[in-house]
Amino acid sequence: MLNRFKNLKLVKQLKQNLSAKLRWIMYSKNTMDKSSPEYIRMISGVDELKSSSDERRLEAMVREQLKAEFPNIEEMKSYELLVDAVMHNIKKKQLQAMDDE
Repeated sequence: MLNRFKNLKLVKQLKQNLSAKLRWIMYSKNTMDKSSPEYIRMISGVDELKSSSDERRLEAMVREQLKAEFPNIEEMKSYELLVDAVMHNIKKKQLQAMDDE
C-alpha cells in the first residue's frame, strides 16, 4: 500500500521540499560560529588564545590589588562593577597608547 503513495505527485513534491529544508536545517545546525572559542579550539588545537589568557591574568591581578587596598571589598555588591570599570579603564588606556604610536 505504501508503494502506491510513493509515486503520487504530491508525495514527490513533499519529499523534495522536506529534503531541501532538512538539508538546510542540518547544515545550519552543524555550522559553528567562526568567532566562537569552540571553533578556534577545533581549528588551531590551542585551548586558549594568548589574548584571553592575558586578560584573565590581568583581571586576577586587579582583583588581588583591590582586595589588598580595600579589605572585605569582595563582599560588597558593587565589587564586580568596580572590577569591570577598572578593566575597562586599563583597556581604554592601552588602546590610546597604541593609537599614539
